[in-house]
Amino acid sequence: MAKKRKATKKKATKKKAAKKKATKKKAAKKRKKATKKKATKKKATKKKAAKKRKKAKRKK
Repeated sequence: MAKKRKATKKKATKKKAAKKKATKKKAAKKRKKATKKKATKKKATKKKAAKKRKKAKRKK
């Protein structure tokens, strides 16, 4: 009986490990997407800043 219980416990941990791996992969994908988004956002803000500077120059 005790042996059987140990076996099922091992199975559970294996499943947990698999789940952890999957979530890690997902997190990595999300992180990659986030960095990509950040890069595009930075570009947009740079463009905005350039526009603002141009406007300020015109005002002068």
